[in-house]
Amino acid sequence: MNKKAAAPLRGIIPPMVTPLSGKNTLDIEGLHRLIEHIIGGGVHGLFLLGTTGEGPSLSVKLKYELVKEACTIIAGRVPVLVGITDTSYSESIKLAEHSADCGANAVVLAPPFYFPTGQPELLEYLEHLTPQLTLPLYLYNMPSMTKVDICVDTLCKASKIEGIIGFKDSSGNMIRFHEYLTAMKDRPDFSLLIGPEELLGESVLFGGFGGVAGGANIYPKLFVDMYNAAVAGNIAEVRKLQTEIFRLRRMYFYGHYSSTFIKGVKCALNIMGICSDFMAEPFHAFRQPEREKVAIILKEMNLI
Repeated sequence: MNKKAAAPLRGIIPPMVTPLSGKNTLDIEGLHRLIEHIIGGGVHGLFLLGTTGEGPSLSVKLKYELVKEACTIIAGRVPVLVGITDTSYSESIKLAEHSADCGANAVVLAPPFYFPTGQPELLEYLEHLTPQLTLPLYLYNMPSMTKVDICVDTLCKASKIEGIIGFKDSSGNMIRFHEYLTAMKDRPDFSLLIGPEELLGESVLFGGFGGVAGGANIYPKLFVDMYNAAVAGNIAEVRKLQTEIFRLRRMYFYGHYSSTFIKGVKCALNIMGICSDFMAEPFHAFRQPEREKVAIILKEMNLI
């Protein structure tokens, strides 16, 4: 299988939530509605089993089922990326193989969590793992979860490993993202994607390839419009859409803990009648007071 992408991935690639109906049960009907809702908003790809998808909290069985079902539903309409991050080298490879068998287009890997790796150790890990994959690989920088912040030099060296074709930065450090852009300016074949949706417009204006925006689960067209406006250099439109993105993001902060982002997204989708808001342990859905606040924002934005 060819590990080189036909073209670098650009646009909006939502990190899809994983609809659940129980502790180890996929909400199949909700998954169908969610995928159709997101693709209907004009997105350029879908990312399964990321942070927003609660990937690290799901059983192996559920991960495999999600990948198979989602790839079947998507049916090649947009590229599918699958998160294979794991503390186990072997499990990452197995999930990558399953994803390839199901028709996914690429896999996404953050540094293994729990044991923090040094930058040289991370490079060595990538040099060992990447040749074992049959799909191209996107690196994922998520230091708040992995305790490892991929530095610019590490990215440059990793980008030379055959099969590594892109990078998603969820550090929230825009200065660092500009450093990535500068370092990779001569690599138009290598996708540089931003994670935090609040930084999408700026990142694309300065040369980023697009974003992996969690809010695009709820309102995909908003983020597609932002991407298009930034590509066109329409600053007035970018400013207007940024206001809407910040209005949407208020629903992510009605809880008290760092899990409130995923809770807010799932709550909104549930209120919109798209899928269940059941969450994988150790987290639980918003209660009624938070739900009422989320509903107010959805009404303000004409989403319900």
